[in-house]
Amino acid sequence: MNKLISLLAGIIFGTGLVISEMINPKKVLSFLDVFGNWDPSLAFVMIGALIISSPLFHLIKNNKKPLLADSFNYSKNKDINKRLIIGAALFGAGWGLGGLCPGPAISSIALLNINSITFVVAMFIGFYLVKFFKLSS
Repeated sequence: MNKLISLLAGIIFGTGLVISEMINPKKVLSFLDVFGNWDPSLAFVMIGALIISSPLFHLIKNNKKPLLADSFNYSKNKDINKRLIIGAALFGAGWGLGGLCPGPAISSIALLNINSITFVVAMFIGFYLVKFFKLSS
């Protein structure tokens, strides 16, 4: 049952990414170009997501456990450290230069766009490099 619900949630999320055009790097880059040819339409997508998710999050967080898991999995880490800052900077640079973030990038592979495929390959290389440097430090 958990796998079916996860699949349905993924399909709904992916469909939302396609409908909002968040898988289109040009659309995302236009949204990020606030001093140029700014396209605010993705702001409305984000506001819509917050309108739905925020009240539900506050209702659900008071439960003892989620419906389909044994416990909630919240990070207890509240530290702002060098790794967090570097990771956030790399994420922002990837988003700003490539016009994609991880979820939409993976969804956009279906379009067989070479830029999206290159982005996803580079993203996974980055995941493994972080693990490599974490183990060696």
